[in-house]
Amino acid sequence: MKIAKENIPVKINSPAAIARQKTGFGDASGYGKISGEFFTLNEGTDISPLLAGLHDDKCQCPHWGYVLEGEIKVVYTDGSEETVVGGDLFYWPPGHTVIALKTSNMILFSPQEEHSHVIGHIINKMSQTV
Repeated sequence: MKIAKENIPVKINSPAAIARQKTGFGDASGYGKISGEFFTLNEGTDISPLLAGLHDDKCQCPHWGYVLEGEIKVVYTDGSEETVVGGDLFYWPPGHTVIALKTSNMILFSPQEEHSHVIGHIINKMSQTV
């Protein structure tokens, strides 16, 4: 699920501040501590091979985030796809992989325990290919 900044409903609009809020943007119930992350993916990076061996060979951690710049294709377990670009706010539910269509910088907020597991899996896969 993604939404461009200009499509996020304005809740406060004053000369001093504008606040936008999209409610119902994913559910973090039961996940515990959250980590804040900054990711850079170079153009052409496809993390799919690094997720092999996880359930459905996909990342099973939900992420909430913002694309600062770039373009990323997200592929879900059900085969559906969406593309997020600079300026998009996004929620990726469990069961996804990503491909950088352009070099991208993004900020993610993820359940710490679940994403640490995925990152550890990726690090292990990378060490096997070196």
